[in-house]
Amino acid sequence: MKIIYSLILFSFITFFSEGQEWESTKFTLDSFLTENPNLDKKVDSVFNTLNNNSIVAQLIMPAVGRLGQKEDTIKALLKDQLIGGVLLLNGTKVQFTNWIEEFESMNTNHNNLPFLYSADAEPSLVNRKILGSTPVPKANEIESLIEVYKVASVISNELNDIGINYNFAPVVDMAKNKTVGYRGFGSTPENIIPYSDAFIQQTQEQNIIATAKHFPGHGLISGDTHKSLQIIDGELKELKNYPPLIKNGVLSIMIAHIAVKNNEKFSTNGAPATTSRVIVTDLLRDSLGFNGLIVTDAMNMGGVSRYPNASIKAIDAGCDVLLMPKNSRKSHREILAEFNSNETFKSRVSLAAKRVIRMKICLGLID
Repeated sequence: MKIIYSLILFSFITFFSEGQEWESTKFTLDSFLTENPNLDKKVDSVFNTLNNNSIVAQLIMPAVGRLGQKEDTIKALLKDQLIGGVLLLNGTKVQFTNWIEEFESMNTNHNNLPFLYSADAEPSLVNRKILGSTPVPKANEIESLIEVYKVASVISNELNDIGINYNFAPVVDMAKNKTVGYRGFGSTPENIIPYSDAFIQQTQEQNIIATAKHFPGHGLISGDTHKSLQIIDGELKELKNYPPLIKNGVLSIMIAHIAVKNNEKFSTNGAPATTSRVIVTDLLRDSLGFNGLIVTDAMNMGGVSRYPNASIKAIDAGCDVLLMPKNSRKSHREILAEFNSNETFKSRVSLAAKRVIRMKICLGLID
């Protein structure tokens, strides 16, 4: 009898301890790319509480601020559970802080998951994008690794003060293209990888997602993807900038609205890379082994906005986050309809949503 009692007691203690271990485990950004059964269970447990509407919402990130949506539009999308994050685009530090506090209060009241809050807080843009932020030198003015770490730390402190947890930086493009070149560390080509890596490591050390952009390379083309689709003709010469950053744990990569032609292996057949499974999944996921969040460049840009069914095609290609769709409500409706009717697409949406949820857990946004 004593033996049976002891076995029952041991089993109970073991079960309770395992449950407590999962519940009490603290995940960090360093956990995101690791194989972690406890984290996988936590992701699944959160995912399983969501309805289809909220699952699709995790993939959609509109912007608020000058050149973004109006505050009331964001609040309406939030109330209807149609979005999973917000880009803070062109405003003041005080305004952004107040918006995040208000949006998160609303998320609590509407039983939404917390949002990812992003910004284009590159050294070359942050003081223009976030008025009132601490002045820092532009990327092409930075002259040492020590200065890179310092600038990344200053920017990250500002973002943490505001409540922004996702930085669309650094730019790892070469310096030739005038629309992106001055924004990266490519004025001295040998600095691109070490300086970019230093910026990424310092940013993520301060609990903010860093983003290498614009994949597969925007610096050596001549045109502006804000206005129209641009083309890489032949070899992907800037691709070499990404493997070291992926190896060292960059958590997010942004896809450019650039087509690839005269490249036997990675041609996009005239489509933007954003909507090309060859670029997003075959190249970035499978060939380069990237397991972090893949975010599109702004979906209202001329390089993709004229492309039919771009939102669905970007998700189908393997992107996790749709940034600034022209019409977030319409994009959600279209993705949800495809989600409900296409099992393959449903699996892709679910995988993307789980990556977003995993990142929110690792940021400490979800208990």
